[in-house]
Amino acid sequence: MTQPRRSRRAGRVLVVDETARTVLLLRGGDPARPSDGTWWFTPGGGTEPGESTAAAARRELEEETGHRSDDLGPVVWRRRTVFDFDGVTYEQDEDFYLLRTSAYELSSQGWSPLEVATIVEHRWWPIAELRNAGQPVYPEELADLLARLLD
Repeated sequence: MTQPRRSRRAGRVLVVDETARTVLLLRGGDPARPSDGTWWFTPGGGTEPGESTAAAARRELEEETGHRSDDLGPVVWRRRTVFDFDGVTYEQDEDFYLLRTSAYELSSQGWSPLEVATIVEHRWWPIAELRNAGQPVYPEELADLLARLLD
């Protein structure tokens, strides 16, 4: 049986502490394929009808972390990715925004049932350690991207 395919746009946030030494990442997996393990990823997600990627990034940041940011600034990076998640193959165009902020404790109060089933932890990752994480990190080029943006 072929999985459904869905094209969508998404807004994601590169949340970096004020010292530019750590980046906030979430760890989770696919509830439809728990045997595939978990991976680290940036906050963010797909747009809702009529929503810009910036609005989706702000909404998802608040839902996934409890942090509200009214202005994420311009898009700092774009990518197209294809991945399977929860029984759907996504062809996703992503806009990434950079947010520098003080490190903060996350809140899971805004999580959807899917996020509750998906996200297992969060961490402020030292940027210098991303290349040797020993676990999948997405986007795969995150360490290089942050090095370019923060230099």
